[in-house]
Amino acid sequence: MKDIVAELEQRRATARLGGGQKRIDAQHARGKLTARERLEILLDPGSFEEYDMFVQHRSHDFGMEKQTIPGDGVVTGWGTVNGRKVFVFAKDFTVFGGSLSETHAQKILKIQDMAIRNRAPIIGLFDAGGARIQEGVAALGGYGEVFQRNVLASGVIPQISLIMGPCAGGDVYSPAMTDFIFMVRDRSYMFVTGPDVVKTVTNETVTSEELGGAKVHTTKSSIADGAYDNDVDALIEMRRLMDFLPGNNKEGAPEWPSFDDPERYDPSLDTLIPDNPNKPYDIKELILKTVDEGDFFEIQADFAKNIVTGFGRMDGRTVGFVANQPMVLAGVLDSDASRKAARFVRFCDCFEIPIVTFVDVPGFLPGTAQEYGGLIKHGAKLLFAYAEATVPKVTVITRKAFGGAYDVMASKHLRGDVNYAWPSAQIAVMGAKGAVEIIFRGADAEGIAARTKEYEDHFLTPFIAAERGYIDEVIKPRSTRRRVARALAMLRGKRLENPWKKHDNIPL
Repeated sequence: MKDIVAELEQRRATARLGGGQKRIDAQHARGKLTARERLEILLDPGSFEEYDMFVQHRSHDFGMEKQTIPGDGVVTGWGTVNGRKVFVFAKDFTVFGGSLSETHAQKILKIQDMAIRNRAPIIGLFDAGGARIQEGVAALGGYGEVFQRNVLASGVIPQISLIMGPCAGGDVYSPAMTDFIFMVRDRSYMFVTGPDVVKTVTNETVTSEELGGAKVHTTKSSIADGAYDNDVDALIEMRRLMDFLPGNNKEGAPEWPSFDDPERYDPSLDTLIPDNPNKPYDIKELILKTVDEGDFFEIQADFAKNIVTGFGRMDGRTVGFVANQPMVLAGVLDSDASRKAARFVRFCDCFEIPIVTFVDVPGFLPGTAQEYGGLIKHGAKLLFAYAEATVPKVTVITRKAFGGAYDVMASKHLRGDVNYAWPSAQIAVMGAKGAVEIIFRGADAEGIAARTKEYEDHFLTPFIAAERGYIDEVIKPRSTRRRVARALAMLRGKRLENPWKKHDNIPL
């Protein structure tokens, strides 16, 4: 038995070396950790249970039978993050460049199936060059099986992808179907076809970073939800994100001990709104002063900055926040902001996370670029997301809520549960000057000015909406945290079901 145990340890040591020390050193030279080093940081110490350590490919084409490495380019298993179970797979770039073979795919499929059956989140760490060319259609079939499970797991368990190196070809579609994608700056990139193919087909000369780097996908394409400077930062932030997420769609939002009094007042919020209605302010200040201990995990911070999305806690329990940002484009809703917020709202609804919405929106962005780009359909996505959501929805209008954007932003008409307004709220079809110029077209400047004052006094207040019951209460800004926390506590027992359907047909 002693010899057998010694052989086991020797086999394990060989498997842990992956592609060998030389390739590990090359990985470190690029500023990247190995697959196992990454899992050590991501998971609680000593919690990782590895599966299929000794799996090897079965290919005999192009001399592959002479190149077999235990593990076949991916490390799989489960562990815990702050005591909570998660399933993981990490592509090992030191083994065949992390390329996906038939057996490599089968290892991932096993973990995906276990995650779905056990109703626990799955995190994938990507650092690979795509399909293993030597295996042809067998590798492509493996991709298809992975994709199918991504779809089946969607809305059942959280799926997170962390891109820590190259991610190209068929590899990109699995992350694209997960709930969140994060990248590492200057070391990771995603694209369907690489720079060489682009050069051949379109005659464009472009670098990997320009084609699919973290900056591109966090600011332009919206593929990635965030980016970090190095592997360690990215993995630590994934641990933090996991603390906000439930294990599955039946578990409900997680709760952690909080030392922040939910009854806390913040007098500084009374002066957050400038006297000049056209002057901006930072809506993130309101979010940070409302959530527990100022802890806010922002999603897609660098894309569509005119709207803010992310997770915080109220009285220890996870809450999703959506807020118009007056600092960028006056907080207007455009196509990008609508898609960004709709995606976030639907995630929260999938996993029973309450939604708090802070509203300061002058309307939808006008112009041919927006209309030609499908603003109507993109705006409808956000409307659809809020309207179908059955989780607790608490809304606070801080200043402007004009036109159709008032309806879209979690209004009472879209089954908002508790809708508050600050005394500074302005709820109307449009701003006073534009409204008066339409209603009293042809009036002189003096008449326009007088009518504008009349319109402002009559319509640009929260009290008309409050009189109709569209606003449940006009509250003091300083009491926002207390009122929101109490509303969420009251709504914990909320039960609401939509009519049965196979699935909806959201305007994609």
